[in-house]
Amino acid sequence: MSNSLRILLIVVPVAAVALLVVSWMTNPIEVDGVVVVFWIAVALLASASPIRAARGNVVSVAAAPIVAAGIIGGPTLAALVAVLGTLEIREFRGQVPWYGFVYNHSFPVFAGVLSGTTYVVLMQGADVATERGLVAGILAGIVYVLVATVMSSLAVSLREQRTMAAVVRSDLHTFGLTMIGLTPMAWLMALAYIWVGPLVAIAFAVPLYTTRAAFKAVVDVREMFTQTVKALASAIDARDPSTKKHSEHVSGIAVEIGQAMGLSEMQLEQLEWAGLLHDIGKIGIRDAVLLKPEKLTREERMLMNEHPVKGEEILKDVDQLAAERPLIRHHHEWYNGSGYPDRLIGEEIPLLARVLHVADAFEAMTASRPYRPIPLSTAEAMAELNRYAGIQFDPGVVEAFSRTKTAMQANKDPDEPGEPKQRYSPVPTLGQVATSRAQGGVSTSSAPAEP
Repeated sequence: MSNSLRILLIVVPVAAVALLVVSWMTNPIEVDGVVVVFWIAVALLASASPIRAARGNVVSVAAAPIVAAGIIGGPTLAALVAVLGTLEIREFRGQVPWYGFVYNHSFPVFAGVLSGTTYVVLMQGADVATERGLVAGILAGIVYVLVATVMSSLAVSLREQRTMAAVVRSDLHTFGLTMIGLTPMAWLMALAYIWVGPLVAIAFAVPLYTTRAAFKAVVDVREMFTQTVKALASAIDARDPSTKKHSEHVSGIAVEIGQAMGLSEMQLEQLEWAGLLHDIGKIGIRDAVLLKPEKLTREERMLMNEHPVKGEEILKDVDQLAAERPLIRHHHEWYNGSGYPDRLIGEEIPLLARVLHVADAFEAMTASRPYRPIPLSTAEAMAELNRYAGIQFDPGVVEAFSRTKTAMQANKDPDEPGEPKQRYSPVPTLGQVATSRAQGGVSTSSAPAEP
């Protein structure tokens, strides 16, 4: 845990307690205890089954009752409901560390107080059942979502060593519109409670549930698609026992690099799927070439180098993967134009293809292969990436990779005691000319590079 994260985990809870006390003194809760308990109970039900989206994002529909509580009872009630109404079963099961529990129930104080204060300031004593009340309710809801997103993203960015802007963009892209879409419902819930009473819980249970179900359906479809892609990648890797889990590892490393570069959630998803499918074109390579343990002949190397194009062709009718096809086609292009299949140079190569190239090369160097039984250590592989930065690899991508958790293992003893390693020397059998124009480089193929 970084020092910055430790400081955050101390400062935020202390500041939250202070803010809650100040809010209580300046804006005391003027509704009776039954109202307080009711809204806490509604929020608990809304947050009981949070949805875990891509890359660990967690979301529930508890924002609606929290904002509604602020409309009815002011900023202090909103903060209290946000703190107590977001308890989850997994927290009581010990699945969340104590400091995570404390932080998760501290930062909502800021969101609740600011949201409730926004509503009070905008209303100036006006009636809830007016257009002004609706606008104020929506804006209060937006404030809650934005503040909560920023506060949670701050902790995630420090924990995962990503830029905060990237995490915020990712969270808002994943569930921002869904949460903001709940803000009119929050106003309606408050209005219905004032007019009807507790029966509002029954009336709004259905729309809250359907909102959650709709979002979960989107997440489930994406997860199902990802699992299907992973199964296909595993089938490809299974043809060659030496490359087991290769595609999955490349995908994970590529996403790490993308996060370090502050790429958007959409770009990270493209890296994830393209990483899984980058070698799908090897389906069209016969076993005699693909599984050959000896050095490939020139003709065999030319055949092997066709797999990016074959991969693009295989996926040409899959509309869902249209954005990933260029990455698959160009993930063996070299930064100096010596790669294949199109010999693109520098910025001509799609950015995400350059990311995928670095991830593919690193995974290949640090994994055992028939032509290299003893893999390189993390430090040795990093040295090779730096050596060929500007030649084979985009220097900016290599620099971003050096900031990932995977690359930081290189700070350990380069020989990584306990595992026999050999010092790497760029001799022809370990990787040299990948194409007829290439002069040196790192082999990312499952077979030896052409000398």
